[in-house]
Amino acid sequence: MAEQDQVFTKCAWRLIPFMGLLYLVNYIDRTNAGFAALTMNKDLGFSSVVFGFGAGIFFIGYSLFQVPANVLLERIGARRWIFSIMAAWGFLAAANALVQTPISFYVVRFFLGVAEAGFTPGMFLYLTYWFPRGYLARVTAQFLVALPLSFVVGGPLSSFILGMDGMTGLHGWQWLFLMEGLPAFLLAFAVLKFLPDGPPHASWLTNAEKETIAGRLAAEKPAGRPDFWPALRDPRIIALGIANFAFSVAAYGIYLWLPQIVRAMGFSNTATGFVVASCFVAAIPAMILCGRSSSRRGERIWHVALPWLLTASCLAVASLAHSNAIMLAALVIGLAANFAAFGAFFSLPSTFLRGTAAAGGLGLFCTFGNFGGFFGPALTGVLVQGSGSYRTGFAADAIGFAVAALIVIAVGRALAPRAIIAQQAI
Repeated sequence: MAEQDQVFTKCAWRLIPFMGLLYLVNYIDRTNAGFAALTMNKDLGFSSVVFGFGAGIFFIGYSLFQVPANVLLERIGARRWIFSIMAAWGFLAAANALVQTPISFYVVRFFLGVAEAGFTPGMFLYLTYWFPRGYLARVTAQFLVALPLSFVVGGPLSSFILGMDGMTGLHGWQWLFLMEGLPAFLLAFAVLKFLPDGPPHASWLTNAEKETIAGRLAAEKPAGRPDFWPALRDPRIIALGIANFAFSVAAYGIYLWLPQIVRAMGFSNTATGFVVASCFVAAIPAMILCGRSSSRRGERIWHVALPWLLTASCLAVASLAHSNAIMLAALVIGLAANFAAFGAFFSLPSTFLRGTAAAGGLGLFCTFGNFGGFFGPALTGVLVQGSGSYRTGFAADAIGFAVAALIVIAVGRALAPRAIIAQQAI
């Protein structure tokens, strides 16, 4: 077993840092509209409702194409498919700099979502090609560390780029979209070199190591049929998808509005980037530690539910707080708890799906979540414009996290005999 651990550790060291870099760039391009809004909204006359709808419509395009994108990855291979995705999204991310009207903002954001649709579910599927179920929560958490790290890196970077306002006649927010879209396009070519389709295609693995991976994956293959259509009707996927929807409504209601929330506390645009970055620092060790705990204990349900219930409690405090310091502290703790659950939650579908069923089921699971990604920013925009305060948004987000946690608990209780308790015994 120790020898097998060395093989999977080797795979993790070769794959996760590069995959994490791709995801960091992906998430910066997905959420940098929140930083651009600090000056773009005023320059273009966008209201809170216009920005919220535009930020959210990304997830409509993103959601509609996730299932077919994952099926294509399964058929043509990760290397070529991820290359195509990244080249397209890098171009479209930079094209945000050309936006002038609400309609053009909506159109570019929608097609950026279409371009990025296959990346995240594709990476979840790709991990199942390399790691057995007992490793998935841990390596998924390590991969997803790039998400909070994207805010740690992207916050100060975006604030710096916004300061380039007026250079060569471009607004700071235009420079932001151009300079943060370019890395995705360039990294697309690195994918062709560093991301093999699977273990059989990895030149850095020996034949014995490839056989070890294949044998362990076969031994821990989830029970059930590998067929595509039954996976889309699986009640476990539908229930977890609804939980992902509720979580995403709440989470993206915070992520994409956080720069404006922080600035409303009285910080300058430059300081806002650093304050936003600091809000996500604690999330990184929280993700790693909770992911390791989930893998070590072979337990996922409570590693998701308890952190999200804590997040709901923190957001409830933020909605009632009259002190910016208390509000900010509640957001920091809540965000850390939110991210702590990621490794366990996003590896849950892989514990009972295999083959083409995994491609379709993971795509559907992510599709639910990304519809939530549309409603979250849009709902926050409506609530902010209607109430003149972010407090009602915090209250709505608290409800979303609580609902998601309760659904995950229900899945664990009602459907455990079919799959999840069996996984916990690993």
